[in-house]
Amino acid sequence: MSYLPEYTPADVTPPQMFLNRRALIAGAAALTVASPARAGSPYSTDEVPNTFEDITTYNNYYEFGYDKADPAAYAGKLKTDPWSVVVDGLVDNPGTYSLSDLIAGQPIEERIYRFRCVEAWSMIVPWQGFQLSGLLQKLGVQAGAKYVAFETIVRPDEMPGISGSMIDWPYREGLRLDEAMHPLTIMATGLYGKPMPNQNGAPIRLIVPWKYGFKSVKAIVRISLVAEQPVTTWNTLAANEYGFYANVNPEVDHPRWSQASERRIGGGLFAGRIDTVKFNGYGDQVASLYTGQDLTKDY
Repeated sequence: MSYLPEYTPADVTPPQMFLNRRALIAGAAALTVASPARAGSPYSTDEVPNTFEDITTYNNYYEFGYDKADPAAYAGKLKTDPWSVVVDGLVDNPGTYSLSDLIAGQPIEERIYRFRCVEAWSMIVPWQGFQLSGLLQKLGVQAGAKYVAFETIVRPDEMPGISGSMIDWPYREGLRLDEAMHPLTIMATGLYGKPMPNQNGAPIRLIVPWKYGFKSVKAIVRISLVAEQPVTTWNTLAANEYGFYANVNPEVDHPRWSQASERRIGGGLFAGRIDTVKFNGYGDQVASLYTGQDLTKDY
């Protein structure tokens, strides 16, 4: 199956003025809790965000289908209220948490991040969320934990893309513990000051802005602290194409296309491409995590 980038009508949507900013702790509607955002986060880019339309109509979310428009068309069926997350493994406070209990006490803020897909397209997204490090500290990480593993929801009746798919569900991803604890890594509950749309991973998803987008799993229902590198979905399907680390790296091409440049969604059919920057432009903050590693092998 080819994942070469394709142009769609969504690419010609003109940029709009950035909406008024506000932040919400977003689960399902009944669990949504407002919380003031800290304006001007030092972790935000000053690039102009894509429009809400861009962000919510051009998605990879294969549980709902393989076309970029499928998530917006079908994700409305997903019930996100109530929502619970299992926490297990090498953690002091395991259990099954309601979403509101899980995120209670976590300071919500806006983070405007660059988002780079492995398919060589990109967006600028104004997420609302909280640092994963705060949640892990609340849960109590035990000394033997080296990785954080995530699993997503599996509901074939609400997710038409699951039936007959080549993927062994649930979708699984993971981070090394130091990556998970980095302040850039967040659990996002909304975007553009609104609760997270279903097609973007409601009610809670991971965002790791220096990695390709497939690392940032959606609709999380399990968080596990583990000692060994966890099995992850795309690395299992095609290890030669989708590494465990999946750091944005223009020096390492995908076997089927170059990663040296990217197409910014919303730029129009004739806007051309822009150069991809290593670590998606976050190298000053995260390059030290990989000191001594060969990122052509640990891709």
